[in-house]
Amino acid sequence: MQQAEQVTFGGSGLDRAAEMRGDIPGLAAAMQRPGARGVVLWRGKPLLQGEEVAELLRLPLDHPLLAAASARPVLLGREAGEVVLAYDISGWEPDAPQGEGFVDHSVQTHPDAPEGSRFVELRTQLITLSPRDAELAATAKAILGWHEAHGFCSRCGAASEVTQAGWQRVCPACGAPHFPRTDPVVIMLITRGNSCLLGRSPGWPEGMYSCLAGFIEPGEAIEAAVRREVMEETGIEVGEVNYLSSQPWPFPASLMLGCHGAALSEEITIDPDEIEHAQWVSREDLAEAFAGNLPGLQPARRGSIANFLLRNWLADRLD
Repeated sequence: MQQAEQVTFGGSGLDRAAEMRGDIPGLAAAMQRPGARGVVLWRGKPLLQGEEVAELLRLPLDHPLLAAASARPVLLGREAGEVVLAYDISGWEPDAPQGEGFVDHSVQTHPDAPEGSRFVELRTQLITLSPRDAELAATAKAILGWHEAHGFCSRCGAASEVTQAGWQRVCPACGAPHFPRTDPVVIMLITRGNSCLLGRSPGWPEGMYSCLAGFIEPGEAIEAAVRREVMEETGIEVGEVNYLSSQPWPFPASLMLGCHGAALSEEITIDPDEIEHAQWVSREDLAEAFAGNLPGLQPARRGSIANFLLRNWLADRLD
């Protein structure tokens, strides 16, 4: 797929500086350079500035806001030869509480943060951030979320310690190493003739429909996962399956594997434990829905791989 790397969170070419992760003296020296920068997250929300065109803030490492971090920063990579690190200040208690619902639209402003900046839910910024800012924010959110959820050894239960500049944890009791987890998920554009198969889950915004998706099971190939998930959720049999594109999805830590599958049947029988509703949608109706002219059908939000796949299908650009 020619435009595969244009999906949000991927394709910026970030230099992740993996060779520096175990080089403690080298990293320490790089952090002393005046060009070293830190990005800040609060409970998974990155610190941004700007409205219509949001920017991920990169603060000097001596900025007072970074002193609020409860743990050592994680090395994200290098930009223009200078290191960029992620700092987590989730221990701060703001006046404005977090929002609730499918997407948190609340914002929080820290007194030590630069004027005009605020902590914002990353889901609301899928199409406002530059590719580099999106990749840095997604990487920071995913790796900090992993540390929050994996503080103890899964082998013996002892508290583990952070190593490799934040990219590994090691158990001091039994020596077991632990690495950041990414869960592979298939998300599939299933078509039959002039129509595509869309479904919705309980709790989604009214009228929102998207491509079907599901986690890949151990020992399962991508193509098999596509066929199994579609059959389980809708009773539709799928034949040929082709991989199209991928998207890192840090909510909390998935890799979405976008595929195109050809349906061999039409009758839908949903599993209510999996999805709330599914339907076949024609190209014409999908185009009207994207234009906002079809009440009751709201396609997946811009910036998601589902939206990307559907738009490329409409434009006949899947190959």
